Amino acid sequence: MGLSFHYSGAFKNNVPLSDLIEEVKDIAQANQWKYTVYEKQFSEADFGKDTYKEKIFGISFSPQECEPVYLCFLSNGKLSSPSHLQMFGRSKNPDDRKYLYMLSVKTQYAGIHTHKRIIDLLKYLDKKYLSELKVSDEGQYWETGDDELLEKIFRRYDEAFEMLGSALDRNSRIPTESFEQYLQRILRQKGKK
Repeated sequence: MGLSFHYSGAFKNNVPLSDLIEEVKDIAQANQWKYTVYEKQFSEADFGKDTYKEKIFGISFSPQECEPVYLCFLSNGKLSSPSHLQMFGRSKNPDDRKYLYMLSVKTQYAGIHTHKRIIDLLKYLDKKYLSELKVSDEGQYWETGDDELLEKIFRRYDEAFEMLGSALDRNSRIPTESFEQYLQRILRQKGKK
């Protein structure tokens, strides 16, 4: 729970992956973000295929108070992450397999400035290195570029967290109720006010 953005896409086949890695590495260093570099070059035999090998290519970075941003790809060139590959890569279930290429980043605690910086970076990288990039931004900054709207949405999330935290502090869990029942009781009480 918390303001996030979700993304999927692929790497363009006519530019070197090492160029993206170096640019993102420079940006991460300039922002003092931790980063991890994975494999730097795709095999032409695997790129663009439906199948993939169990290697990760690209780079990830972690701004302070933010989940990691994966600019990582499978050997077929599609965006994924090490944890997605581990959780969904070997699944035979088609419902599970669709999650292999669906990435998310929670920016709630990193703040507006970091959220904007990451979205702006994705827009830049999309023009130069990515294809078929789809982003769904709960802050609506990707879609609108509207700073005021993003601030308003961040405030709304912050207020909801404060309200829930306050309700949890004021209401003890009854020993016989499950955690789910406890939350439902608190939410019902909030709805009556």
